[in-house]
Amino acid sequence: MSYVTGEAIRTLREQRGCTQRQLADSLAISDKTVSKWETGRGLPDISLIEPLARALGVSLAELLTGEYRVNRNRSGNLLRGHFYVCPVCGNVIHAMGEGSFSCCGVTLPPLEAETPDEAHTPRVERVENDHYITFGHPMEKEHYLSFLALVTDNRLRLLKLYPEQNAEGRFAVTGHGFLYWYCNRHGLFRASL
Repeated sequence: MSYVTGEAIRTLREQRGCTQRQLADSLAISDKTVSKWETGRGLPDISLIEPLARALGVSLAELLTGEYRVNRNRSGNLLRGHFYVCPVCGNVIHAMGEGSFSCCGVTLPPLEAETPDEAHTPRVERVENDHYITFGHPMEKEHYLSFLALVTDNRLRLLKLYPEQNAEGRFAVTGHGFLYWYCNRHGLFRASL
């Protein structure tokens, strides 16, 4: 795990338009301490890391890695959202804009959805008022579909899948949207539904 750097503190402080004194006052420390951090002559005590991240307006992950992400998406739109999947535990995160997320100590990049190849193409049937979606995809511990998701302009429905289950799911027909599915080996795929 990396530790916060003086350069990251200075950059984040300046981006907020904050002086060393203002940052120090918000943390109940001296501005000389902040100066030492920024010039590499000292590091913040571990007890100050969380308050420092809050004062700088960033997440702990952003502070520790020095990678600051600006979310330019001012009005969230589910159809322009991003999926993030933890490679360690399989946690699935959906955000209506790009963000900075970490899980199990790993910074998660937003996944780019691919057009499905033949091995990852779903079969979609209409059964009553549902889309019944099936795949001829392996569902083994080493190679499986982790989730299916139907995203419309106002709704996200996610179905978590596990190895040794069938690669299938049902979603109510609710108009135009996108079907997403995630293969633990080949990544995220998307198709119109």
